[in-house]
Amino acid sequence: MTISIGTDHRGYELKEKLKKYLEGHNNTVIDFGTNSTASVDYPDFSKKVGESVAKKESDYGIVICGSGIGASIAANRVKGVRAVNVNNEHMAEMSRRHNNANVISFGADFVDFDTAVKFLEIFLKTPFDGGERHERRIKKLDEN
Repeated sequence: MTISIGTDHRGYELKEKLKKYLEGHNNTVIDFGTNSTASVDYPDFSKKVGESVAKKESDYGIVICGSGIGASIAANRVKGVRAVNVNNEHMAEMSRRHNNANVISFGADFVDFDTAVKFLEIFLKTPFDGGERHERRIKKLDEN
């Protein structure tokens, strides 16, 4: 599986740990940065991750900022991206089952590495339920 990842300075340490974890589990990771704790703007990195997912260069994306909110908003500006800021296991599962989310967002100030891995594994392993009802809604999301 190929996963793109990007963060601002607040999520740098979490990004590095997740990248190492993913690569250790036979995934290819496209790292869009940032590459230090020096202050940068999260929209720049979230956009690159979103574009990678939208172009099908990566299967899924991960975006990180302090709260996870701004990073998910920025990723969702890319047509074809359905990013979700995940704060619990149920959100990780349902974002895939009903919304076919393709980008997961974490708030580094709120989610530690072990918790992020737990949510990420649920996200990556949960299939989209599909069906007319969910497909119709996804189509409407992707039209905008």
